[in-house]
Amino acid sequence: MRRLMLVLVIALVAPAAASAQQSLNLYVGGFTPKSEDGRTPNDVLVNDLTVSPQLSFNISDFNMPVFGAEYVVGLGPILEAGLGIGFQQRSVPSVYAQLINTDGSEIEQTLKLRDIPFSATVRFLPLGHQDGVQPYIGGGVGIHAWRYSESGQFVADNSDIFRKTYVASGTATGPVVLGGVRVPIGGWGIGGELRWQSAVGDLPSDSGFVTDRTINNQPKIDLGGFIYLFSVNFRF
Repeated sequence: MRRLMLVLVIALVAPAAASAQQSLNLYVGGFTPKSEDGRTPNDVLVNDLTVSPQLSFNISDFNMPVFGAEYVVGLGPILEAGLGIGFQQRSVPSVYAQLINTDGSEIEQTLKLRDIPFSATVRFLPLGHQDGVQPYIGGGVGIHAWRYSESGQFVADNSDIFRKTYVASGTATGPVVLGGVRVPIGGWGIGGELRWQSAVGDLPSDSGFVTDRTINNQPKIDLGGFIYLFSVNFRF
């Protein structure tokens, strides 16, 4: 995947000096993660919901805002390539589904996921770089710098309640598929885009996160899902 990223970068930079079709795209939008039944085996969020004692939250609670930027350059009349970086983060409150403190209060935690995706993509524009509506489809590769944590109160095997923070971070690589449309307006424009991404991060087996030992001892974090974007494009 890293070799593919390098090839895409070279393809993007090489024609940049000779091409007038360049733009800086600034975007905002939202991320919707994969549903519980579609996530990777031993996903830490699914484990939290299914391995006893279970936590109480929803996977959809990790819907989160997204923002970022992308540099795009033409590779000819119907092709272009882009390099982008984004940012998305969400903190989700949870409690134990069937356990409470001795005083009757909830045993509370905060689950937090952050993802900083770097992407290299190639787009096909069937109508070319004309001044009207510009639909496109494309794909590429994403490198995700992620961080996941669980902080708050937890229940030990002997039923004691303790406070702790568990943290893991790393990088994960996976494919990106996209489609969208742009509308040029003079030297700038607006657009909308739908992206699908897939990537899985490995949490260390000794990190303390809940794992389904019937699968293996290494929990994972599934970063896959759909991203809905609105962009403003500045051409130069």
